[in-house]
Amino acid sequence: MKTVTKYIDAHQHFWKYSPQGYEWIDERMSVLRRDFLPSHLHAEMTSSGVHGSIAVQARQTLEETEWLLELAAENSCLAGVVGWAPIASANFSSQLDRLSEHRKFRGLRHVLQDEPDETFMLHDDFNRGISLLKGKDLVYDILIYEHHLPKAVQFVDRHPHQRFVVDHLAKPKIRAAEISPWREHMRSLAERPHVSCKLSGLVTEADWSGWKVDDLRPYVEIALEAFGPRRILAGSDWPVCTLACGYKLWWETLQMLLSELSDDERNAVLGGNAVETYRLKDVAR
Repeated sequence: MKTVTKYIDAHQHFWKYSPQGYEWIDERMSVLRRDFLPSHLHAEMTSSGVHGSIAVQARQTLEETEWLLELAAENSCLAGVVGWAPIASANFSSQLDRLSEHRKFRGLRHVLQDEPDETFMLHDDFNRGISLLKGKDLVYDILIYEHHLPKAVQFVDRHPHQRFVVDHLAKPKIRAAEISPWREHMRSLAERPHVSCKLSGLVTEADWSGWKVDDLRPYVEIALEAFGPRRILAGSDWPVCTLACGYKLWWETLQMLLSELSDDERNAVLGGNAVETYRLKDVAR
């Protein structure tokens, strides 16, 4: 089996841990209660043959976005940043202009999955902000649970020329081995050619201590069938993945899950699609 020349980890996080800043890291996640910085990731990437990564927001603050952009400027292995900004706010346009001055700023994400109002992504003020991203050639990452998928279809239909990427295959219920209605909703979303999705975060939707590759395989096969290998990006969700899986093991697992693809298709999923989707050609060196 040939391997991709340049793996790109399309989804990972950094943080300087504090209990106040990361309240979502509960007792079950004690392994995450420490700092995770580029030096830690670089060691993991080197041992796994991963060439570059995209750092994704973990907190909804401009301060974190600016910090991630500083890290990216200082570390050549960081190919891009998907940050957070107040998309629905009145002054979002000026904030977007300022962030866009950074060459590795490649997109935005809001933690839609935690919004009490499940129609948040359909609000006019939020969509006005989303409409500004296309002019900056930026991606919007969609972070949702599987039950949000019908609203996500309505959301992306409002922006037919905006590039979207669904994180973590919209978190299917792998632990419960439930396929429907996730499968049907994902197929509907995949009919929109401006939407891609990430093979990331799957092990933490499975049984953390007892998952097997075959537990993940049906969900990956459905995603490949629906989106095709040119609209799927590989990501680790490091360090969150370490709740269930080491970094190197995840990339080995991806190779097993993608073994039926051609070399070109596998290379696209493991790196080429991230370069194309996030416009990394000028920064992933």
